[in-house]
Amino acid sequence: MQRKQCRLIGVPVQDGAGRPGCEMGPSAFRAAGIASAIRDLGHAVDDLGNIAPRPTASKPHGNGTVKCLPEVAGWTSSLAEAAYSAFDAEDAFPVCLGGDHSLAAGSLTGLARRAAERQREFFVLWLDAHPDLHTLDTTRSGNLHGVPMAYATGQAGFEGYFPPAAARIRPENVCMLGIRSVDPAEQRILEGAGITVYDMRAIDEHGVVPLLRDFLARVAAANGHLHVSLDVDFLDPAIAPGVGTTVPGGATFREAHLVMEMLHDSGLVGSVDLVELNPFLDERGRTAILMVDLLASLLGRRVLDYPTRSF
Repeated sequence: MQRKQCRLIGVPVQDGAGRPGCEMGPSAFRAAGIASAIRDLGHAVDDLGNIAPRPTASKPHGNGTVKCLPEVAGWTSSLAEAAYSAFDAEDAFPVCLGGDHSLAAGSLTGLARRAAERQREFFVLWLDAHPDLHTLDTTRSGNLHGVPMAYATGQAGFEGYFPPAAARIRPENVCMLGIRSVDPAEQRILEGAGITVYDMRAIDEHGVVPLLRDFLARVAAANGHLHVSLDVDFLDPAIAPGVGTTVPGGATFREAHLVMEMLHDSGLVGSVDLVELNPFLDERGRTAILMVDLLASLLGRRVLDYPTRSF
């Protein structure tokens, strides 16, 4: 197993979500033992602490529902630079600890910038109930955790509000897995964007293995860098209640671990987001612990490596 230099970046942003609590996410991941779980697998850990948003001038938007626009723009600018800086070596493995999913606007563009400098194709596996493809014009809730993929793939309407991105994501390099809540405006974008989308029905019909295997083969053929953005609501709320946007019918415990085990086996993943953990809604840390266990599976933990109790 290749030893990684894991760089933990805390992003205590909740400005993109519709309710408070996500700002406690980075602390909850740390309390759940994320650093020791990584070290136990033989990887190095450097906790870079929490970042803060850059001050950004307020500029009103024509869509009156949009909330916390300068704040989310400030987080985007700050994380784009932090993720870029943390990805300073081939064995560096940035892990962005959220925080709501608006942080992906920064992580995706910052990491894609570094990959472009290394002349490597940048791919994204988006594990989420939602595509987060709203623009500032189309969002009806005004919650900006619903826009990061639109921003990162260069959809129109962010100019002058969000920081200019040094690198964009090619939509055809994005695979969304576990989708089960799509608004009409997002559906229209998906129809023409070229993004690969596997909703929960596809998982029900085919299982995760053939769907993920096809995407990983594309990444490997391009010698690409694969970034994984894991939202708590990818998981079924019965096993992961600590999230503000619960959508029934998500991935099961074994489906989620199988995805992570396949990702580890591929050797392609070079960075990760863990997002939308809301400890205020969790039950004695069970969601935080599960997310840490999933990251451990991605980094090489196997059942035979993990002590269990026999009765």
